Amino acid sequence: MGIFTALIILSFLIFFHELGHFTAARFFGVQVDVFSIGFGRKLFTKQIGKTQWTLSMIPLGGYVKMKGQDDSNPSFVSYDEDSYNIKKPWQRIIILLAGPFANFLLAFILYLSISFIGVPKLLAVVGDINHTQPAYQAGVKVGDRITQINGKRITYWEDIGESIQNNPSQLYITLLRENKFIDLTIVPELQKVQNRFNETVERKIIGIKPNINATTSVTYGVKQGLEYAYTQTENASMLIVKGLQKLLSGLVPMEQLGGVVSIVDVTAKASSVGIISLLFFTALISVNLGVLNLLPIPALDGGHIMFNLYEMISKRKPNEEIMYKLTIMGWAILLGMMVLGLYNDINRLLG
Repeated sequence: MGIFTALIILSFLIFFHELGHFTAARFFGVQVDVFSIGFGRKLFTKQIGKTQWTLSMIPLGGYVKMKGQDDSNPSFVSYDEDSYNIKKPWQRIIILLAGPFANFLLAFILYLSISFIGVPKLLAVVGDINHTQPAYQAGVKVGDRITQINGKRITYWEDIGESIQNNPSQLYITLLRENKFIDLTIVPELQKVQNRFNETVERKIIGIKPNINATTSVTYGVKQGLEYAYTQTENASMLIVKGLQKLLSGLVPMEQLGGVVSIVDVTAKASSVGIISLLFFTALISVNLGVLNLLPIPALDGGHIMFNLYEMISKRKPNEEIMYKLTIMGWAILLGMMVLGLYNDINRLLG
């Protein structure tokens, strides 16, 4: 059931991406010949107007085939009035941007929904202490609830990390223990730790961990919800961009690259945990699709945008032979990444 849910969600995200392209194309009067979810043998086809709506066997992608635009044959052009080719470069760029924009918009809507349902947060309750670190030496105990750091009110666990890193070396902490407020002074230690990209960085550490059972759900109003959704979408985008930078620079090994099997597996697990986890992960995948499609790789939206920017600046169309070779190279890069991701997925599944 979890895998089926994951495939449905993945197909929905692809549909939303392609719907962005479709909507922008039709706005500019471009005929859309095919709107397909999935690849391979067609399972269902329905002709609506001039568009063939298709559901194919392999639900691991999708495409919108516009008149005069064909990634499998970049030399194919059409000069009819309703063709993609005759549109101005800026119009084509908007059509290309509409797909990734749809993914960012969907993520924003999902995060906004989470803010209305209830954002899960860890309370500032100590669940574990390292006996060799400053917090233990200062007298902090398991079960203490931190209420204030250097005069700033602390409500959630995320507030603690921000306060530790942003304040001077000495921390004046107020905590609640058995209905009594206790004031302590802690001097954090600067230590080398691993960040989420497995890089070694220096951070101020006091040696405490949260009580994962001490949680609450926070609902937001419309204004706060909009701010939350924007921030989460922006943070997710920056996280993926940084991850790609680390991957390309070699700081993150290629073994960490995951494929569609990993996406389906993690989505299935998220769906078994609960609706909030599923919404969070769906939003992250949606942002991921948006960012990846903006990469300047021929055959992706970003690659086509680069071609159109060249045409806007130079006032001439790119050489068709060069475009064809670059597109083939782009497909080779994408296929290589897919094969590597699948290889890593199989390795992980085999332990």
